[in-house]
Amino acid sequence: MSILDVENLSVSFTEYTKGFKREKRTYISSLDLSVKAGEVVAVVGASGSGKSLLAHAILGILPKNATVSGAIKYNSELLTPSRQKDLRGNEITFIPQSVNFLDPLMKVGKQVQTAVKNGDAKTKQRKVFERYQLKNAVEKMYPFQLSGGMARRVLLSTATVSGAKLFIADEPTPGMDKEVLREALKSIRELADNGCGVMLITHDIDSALTVADKISVFYAGTNVETSPVEHFSGNGEKLRHPYSKALWRALPQNDFIPIEGVQPHASQLPPGCLFEPRCKMATEECKKERPEMRSLREGMVRCIHAT
Repeated sequence: MSILDVENLSVSFTEYTKGFKREKRTYISSLDLSVKAGEVVAVVGASGSGKSLLAHAILGILPKNATVSGAIKYNSELLTPSRQKDLRGNEITFIPQSVNFLDPLMKVGKQVQTAVKNGDAKTKQRKVFERYQLKNAVEKMYPFQLSGGMARRVLLSTATVSGAKLFIADEPTPGMDKEVLREALKSIRELADNGCGVMLITHDIDSALTVADKISVFYAGTNVETSPVEHFSGNGEKLRHPYSKALWRALPQNDFIPIEGVQPHASQLPPGCLFEPRCKMATEECKKERPEMRSLREGMVRCIHAT
């Protein structure tokens, strides 16, 4: 059973363009994604592909000029704005990319302790700090006194002790050394193994491969493929979408072949398949309309040519 279901999600913003004209631009379109209890789903893709925007839509923290359509469900029930507010920070916890989410006026140990719902808060805070190699003195520091890596470990600590059922982690590991990174990824895996659902947003496919059950590849505001993690192997022959294959082959440990062209901005999206202008498999049919996500070989793909 899925703990999170995102169905046909679209997110648009009303923006001012040249001449102070107002224009609605779509940054996420027709997006479908699910996360089961006990599962880590890694969301990967280039900057601007909609990964963080998806997280903010799930949490209900989009700005006022946003328009959202489609459905987001938690435990099969629609996430309305009031329900998002009730669950946010309780059953649904966010591990943000920006360290600015820490309260600048509160010592970090106290911030972690306030997230504890059951048991002795100080004991749990010190235990999780020890796990992430944060010394006891750190608990008395304010956020501005921390390095970027330390601040992210504090954010991860806050989420770990929260007792939430769904974790949305947005680039939680930058700035960590290898040993702490391994411990952080291990704790993310343990959250899922203990029955929670985890959506891990990351640029680091290598890290995702060590903890994820599935990987969903994002491009220009939607996901083009969702596959079991074991399909990201070899030359990418088990992958379905041309972009997923190209992304895999572009990694340094693989062929290190760059992908020609650039991801389109929301103001310049092609009318058909979003990847069509860069795709070597593209045909005239690809230019006419955007393909829907469909099941294929134990995964999902958004491409008419995928086999």
